[in-house]
Amino acid sequence: MSIFNKKINPSTFAIGQFKQPIDRTAIFLILLLSVLMGLLLLSGDRTAPRVRDFTWENKQIGAADTGFILNFFRPMNHSTVEENLKLEPPLPGKFSWAGRRMAYTLKDPAPYGVTYTLKLAGATDKYFGENNQYKGTQIQPFSSSFRSRDRAFVYIGVEGETESRLMLVNLTSSDSKPIPLTPKDLVVTDFKPYPDSDRILFSATDRSIARTGGTLNQELFTVTTGLNPQSPGEDPQPAQPAGRIDKLLDSKDYQNLKFDLSADGKIIIIQRVNRRNPGDFSPWILEEKVAPKPLENQQGGDFMIRPDSKSMVISQKQGLAIVPLKPEADPVEFLPKYEQVLGMARDNSAAAYVKYNSDYTRSLFILDNQGAEQEILRIPGSIIAVYFDPRKDKDNQFQRLYCLLAERLKTASYKEQPFIAAIDLKKEGTRLVGTIKPLLVLPNQLDTQISLSPDGLALIFDQSVTTAKPTAADTPRNDSGQSIATSRLWLLPLLEIPADNSPAKIQPEELPFAGYHPRWLP
Repeated sequence: MSIFNKKINPSTFAIGQFKQPIDRTAIFLILLLSVLMGLLLLSGDRTAPRVRDFTWENKQIGAADTGFILNFFRPMNHSTVEENLKLEPPLPGKFSWAGRRMAYTLKDPAPYGVTYTLKLAGATDKYFGENNQYKGTQIQPFSSSFRSRDRAFVYIGVEGETESRLMLVNLTSSDSKPIPLTPKDLVVTDFKPYPDSDRILFSATDRSIARTGGTLNQELFTVTTGLNPQSPGEDPQPAQPAGRIDKLLDSKDYQNLKFDLSADGKIIIIQRVNRRNPGDFSPWILEEKVAPKPLENQQGGDFMIRPDSKSMVISQKQGLAIVPLKPEADPVEFLPKYEQVLGMARDNSAAAYVKYNSDYTRSLFILDNQGAEQEILRIPGSIIAVYFDPRKDKDNQFQRLYCLLAERLKTASYKEQPFIAAIDLKKEGTRLVGTIKPLLVLPNQLDTQISLSPDGLALIFDQSVTTAKPTAADTPRNDSGQSIATSRLWLLPLLEIPADNSPAKIQPEELPFAGYHPRWLP
C-alpha cells in the first residue's frame, strides 16, 4: 500500500508523545513566561524611572542661560522631584512642568568660575494602581555636573610690550597672567566682546599710520580669545587659538568711528564718514555674510543697539528715536524728552535715559517696555554710566542700578567729583523710588570707565593718569584725546552692600595690570 494512502492516527501527535527533555523544558518556559507577563500586567511596570536627558550636562553656562530642563522617561510625581533635587553649590530658582519635562529657572545668574553638581535620588514616578495604594517607584539615582563660564575680562594695555594692545585676563585660570590678543603693529581704540566670549570685535589703526597722525584710519576686526564655553543648546565647536584676526571693514573710502555689537552677535552698527563727502555721515549696518550698507534715513548721532537685537536707540535733533534694524521690529518711536540712553536691562524690559534740566541738573529716568517712566535721580553734575543689576527681587523686579556719577563741587571754577554709586529701587504704590548709596569716590578721574560683571558680583574700573607732555601720535589716549601716561585697574566686589542706608564697607582691590577701558566678558 502506498504511504500516501495510509491512515494517520491523531494520537501520534498528542502532546504526551513528546518525550524528549528539550520539549518539556520549552513547554515549562512558555508557561513560566506567561505567568510572569500576567503578574506584570496586573501590578504595572515596576522598573525604576530614569532621567532621559539634562540640558546643561557637561556644558558651560553664562548669565544669559537662565534655566535648565530635565526630561524623564515617564511621568513623575512633581513634589517628590522638587523635594529631592539638589544643586551644589545651591542655585535658588523655581520649578515648572510640562508633561515629562521639568524646567528649573534660576532666580539670579549663576556666579562665574564655579563647577556645579546636580543630584536627584528618592523621587518617584506618577503611577497609581487600584485604590491609589501604589506610591510609585523610586527613580534611578542621577548625578551630573556643569560649569559657569570663566571670570575673565579684556582691557587695552598702556605700558611697554602691551601698549595699545588688547589683553585678556582669566581670573578663574590658575595662571591669570595677561594674554595679548592683538599684535604690536595695531593700535586698538575700542572693542566689544561677542556674546559667547569666543571673539572680540575691535577697531584699530596700523601703528605705522597712527605714528604719522592717521588716527582716523581705524579699521574693524575680530580676534579670537581662545575661550570655548560650549554653551547649552549649541553644537560643540572646536576651540580656536587666541589671537586669530579677521578684518571686517577697511578705511579706504570711509572713516570708521563709533560702533556697537548686538546682543546676539549677528549685527554691527558703525558710524561712517565718506572721505570724499564729509557731509555724508550715517550709521551703517553690517550683518554676517552680507555686504555693509547705510541705514536708510538715519544720520549721525550717538546710538546703542537694544538687547532684542532688532532695534537701536539713536540721538537726533529732537531727542532720541528707537529705530528698527529688522523688518519684524516695531516702527520708529520718538523719545523727545531725553538726550542720552546709558543702560538697558538684559531682558529688554527697561532702559535708563538722561534728561538735561533747565536748572543745569540732570535727571535719570527708568522707562519700561510698557511706556511707564519714572525719575529716580536728579543730580547737579553728570550721569556717565548706568548698569542694571541682573539680580532681581522675589517679584522678578529690578532692585538695583550701578552708576558712575559726577557731582558738581561748590568751587569758584567748575569742577566735578566722580564717584561710583548703587541706586536701590523700590516700588511705593505705582511709583518707583531710588535710594542712592555712594560706594567709592574717584578723585580727579572724570575719564574712568566701569564694567559690571555678567553675574552682578563685581565692578571693574580704571584709574588713568594723563600727561601734558608731547607724546607720539600712537600712544594710548582717553576719550578726551589726552595722552595716558599710565593707568591702574581695580576690582570692586559687590557682595557686602548693606540692605539699610548704612555706609557700604566694600573695598576695591588693585589688580597687578596696567591698562584702561576694561570690560568683562559675557
